[in-house]
Amino acid sequence: MGLFDKLKKVFSKQEEIKEKIEEKKTSVTEEEEKEINETVKYVDGLSKSRDNFVNKLSILGIKYTKISDDFYDELEEILITADIGVNTVMDFVDRLKRRVKEEHIEDFEYLKEVIVDELFMIYVDGDILSSKLNIVDGKTNVVLFVGVNGVGKTTSIAKIAYNLKKDGKKIMLIAGDTFRAGAVNQLKEWASRINVDFYGDDRTDPSAVIYDGLNKAKSENYDVVLIDTAGRLQNKVNLMKELEKMNRVINEIIEGEPCETLLVIDATTGQNGISQAKSFKEITNITGIVLTKLDGTAKGGIVLAIKELVDIPVKFVGLGEKETDLIPFDIEKYIYGLFKEF
Repeated sequence: MGLFDKLKKVFSKQEEIKEKIEEKKTSVTEEEEKEINETVKYVDGLSKSRDNFVNKLSILGIKYTKISDDFYDELEEILITADIGVNTVMDFVDRLKRRVKEEHIEDFEYLKEVIVDELFMIYVDGDILSSKLNIVDGKTNVVLFVGVNGVGKTTSIAKIAYNLKKDGKKIMLIAGDTFRAGAVNQLKEWASRINVDFYGDDRTDPSAVIYDGLNKAKSENYDVVLIDTAGRLQNKVNLMKELEKMNRVINEIIEGEPCETLLVIDATTGQNGISQAKSFKEITNITGIVLTKLDGTAKGGIVLAIKELVDIPVKFVGLGEKETDLIPFDIEKYIYGLFKEF
């Protein structure tokens, strides 16, 4: 049994349980229900990508009776239009050709399994991946958020704060974006809406705001501080200096922090999002990606491209508008959601 068959058995069973829960025919623990709900979010949220991507792949099996060069050419085209990225696709097809040759694969049904397995391996690539934030109990942890304007950075901060609060953490949001008009008030409104604490004022120096906010957070024993930053990328030198100063200030107050620097990318921007990831990686130490609006694109392959081209793990994905719809990234649920009907 291939990897994808195993995933199908596990996750399709979860979907069945979800239906029984809704019909009040069974009950599960809170943790089990959370796990099941996340699987369903992946299935629902990736429907556009699945309809666009998997349908085209399935047609290949009907169109070609033999696995030929024409088959590979068309497969490459489908994968590239799914925003997986040219280099990733070329690497993938080379790996696929090797397996087809070594295993003498002729049956398209078996080839489908191999395609899914190889895409999974491109993302994992021997790494032990975790979407969990590097948060340590008993101290104040700092998570810094970066990203260009309009990608959903402030909203993502609020959604992650909401989930951390549900886990019993004492949370503070700090408005380090003193550049964009309205950014401070937007974060303050979100803090009020999800009932977490906020620090920010009308000063223009973000590091000064962060300095005072972190001192307060440390003295009052906050568990996690989430810091918003300005979203401009036009002048890399200035942004690099600004982020370096922020990191110095953070580390001066709480040694070893920030524990995470998360880059927020809008999935609907496709390859432009990849370019942003490469640019931010050049100017600061990015530890993870928050990929928003994944449910709003038919090109869900961007997840694979980010890992392959930038080598930064995706930590969270946005699969809806609600506070509960920004969820930890899970490669197995992602693969199932993308290929469920393949």
